[in-house]
Amino acid sequence: MAFSFASVRLVSWTILITVLTLLPSAAQAQKYRTAAGLRLGAGNYGVSVQQKVLDKVTLEGIGLVRNREVSATVLAERHFGILGPSLNYYLGAGGHLGNHKDDGAFGGFDGIIGAEYKIAFVPVVISFDFKPSVEINSADWARFPTAFSIRYVLVKEKKTGLLDSILGGGDDKDNKKDKPKKKEKTPERRGLLDW
Repeated sequence: MAFSFASVRLVSWTILITVLTLLPSAAQAQKYRTAAGLRLGAGNYGVSVQQKVLDKVTLEGIGLVRNREVSATVLAERHFGILGPSLNYYLGAGGHLGNHKDDGAFGGFDGIIGAEYKIAFVPVVISFDFKPSVEINSADWARFPTAFSIRYVLVKEKKTGLLDSILGGGDDKDNKKDKPKKKEKTPERRGLLDW
């Protein structure tokens, strides 16, 4: 029995999706609210903008230029943490519209599965994804592209980690409500280490 490359690829992606779905998710799946950057794939390039709309959910807009065509895609993506919020994978779906120089206007439906990593100490997110699509009014009936994206974090996620509360970066409003108010005495003289 001969296996084609397409059937091996389908089985591989099915196994990958199953394994990633079974991994435990973190309390927070990403470390940014808005990120924008470049998307590079085989035979296409463009821009990508992600905006967090709900906890663990983003909307991604992709503008692509291919040989003799341009397209715009909007995807809703659900993020799942892998070993914390810096590394996560995501699944999503959406649609696209475009124009081919020879065939005219086209559209279609998209799926996406990918993994992304927020680089430590740098406001940069890198990702790799597989975005299959079903085409309507196009010479291709389906496409199976992969791409690499690098995005700059425009709006960071509010810090809520353990180190933030230890180092004073956490929100102290809830703690102040629970404790009775004490009248603080101000010292008359301040020393070098008194703040």
